[in-house]
Amino acid sequence: MNLSTSGHFFLSSAAAACIGVIFASILCACSESFTDPRDRNTYKVVKIGEKVWMAENLNFDIPGSFCPEGDARKCADLGRLYTWEAAKAACPEGFRLPTKEVFDELVASVGGQPSAGNHLKSTSGWFKKGNGSNEFGFAAFPAGLYNGEKFDGIGGYAYFWSATESTEEPGFAYYLYLDFSSSAAKVNAFVKGDARSVRCYR
Repeated sequence: MNLSTSGHFFLSSAAAACIGVIFASILCACSESFTDPRDRNTYKVVKIGEKVWMAENLNFDIPGSFCPEGDARKCADLGRLYTWEAAKAACPEGFRLPTKEVFDELVASVGGQPSAGNHLKSTSGWFKKGNGSNEFGFAAFPAGLYNGEKFDGIGGYAYFWSATESTEEPGFAYYLYLDFSSSAAKVNAFVKGDARSVRCYR
């Protein structure tokens, strides 16, 4: 680094190249991947606001989790469905299950409730032309749910558990909800025993 007579700093070509590499690595951090050391499954991750999110549904096999439609082959694309109790223990070290407030913040940061669903949904996999723009790389995929008796909603609905229990309805917890027929995103509450998708963040 050199100092000119005018008081400005000038970088050597080597220093400039070094800074360029560092800056590029910072910019690319949002499109990196994460490998879960527990089972070696790899997930795309994306930075939205100040948080880094998994850009794929979690697929870590623990008690209280299920493959969509009971078909192990679907876990690779759709991830697993977790009861609320299982979801609380499912995220790998360094990641957390979002609270209701974190989901509210996510929805607000991608345009607000009326349009957030479109921005968060993947560009394929939703039926009846319900695909999203995936503008922020979250790539929400519609894995549906399992209520203990049947699987329902694959292709039409995405439900992502939060870590927050409902104080108004005992036995309920909040989740982020996306619908093939709507551009909106909502944070609702329903029974903890239903198995739903999980997205972890850090």
